[in-house]
Amino acid sequence: MSARRQPNSRGSRDDENSNRINEQIRAREVRVVGDNVEQGIYTIQEARRMAQQQELDLVEISPNADPPVCKILDYQKFLYQQKKKAKEQKANQVKTTLKEIRFGPQTDDHDYSFKLRHAISFLQEGSKVRAYVFFRGRSIVFKDQGKLLLLRFANDLEDYARVDQLPKLEGKRMSMLFSPKKGVAKKKSDDSSSSNQHHTSDESSDSEPDEEA
Repeated sequence: MSARRQPNSRGSRDDENSNRINEQIRAREVRVVGDNVEQGIYTIQEARRMAQQQELDLVEISPNADPPVCKILDYQKFLYQQKKKAKEQKANQVKTTLKEIRFGPQTDDHDYSFKLRHAISFLQEGSKVRAYVFFRGRSIVFKDQGKLLLLRFANDLEDYARVDQLPKLEGKRMSMLFSPKKGVAKKKSDDSSSSNQHHTSDESSDSEPDEEA
């Protein structure tokens, strides 16, 4: 019976793949594992011969072990399963988006409540929320008031969010960052009119106004 063709047996490894196979394996001795083999330590020549007899590949799975651990398997099938697993893991990852809520240092209660509801909705969608106070012109003198507003916001979001960043002043913006608490995120309803809103502000425009004289 002729030995099966060895995939990439003498070429360099794929950039996408870190496993040495067959002739790429340089260790003199390897520990062989796998189905239908007597597990143990073999010379590399013996290990390659065992793989060839089963028309399979010798794949180095633990190169840093002493001696390196190799497994006898179908390499192409192994690659397919690895790619399939990576694809499934990627599909199962929750895509986290960042929504922003903008305040002025003297936001009134009505506007505050409106933005609080938006923040809760965003958190329930699984999004992170950055709340910030923008200080226009000389309103920077109200930075302590802005900090108190953000801390009040954090307190009102206590049941929905954890604080990732305490109030931090950067230029004319003081911001806090929130992440949804475990179990808060729920499926976004199709008829939610606010689900597509990414940014709420004190102004009708998303752009920040120029500094007042």
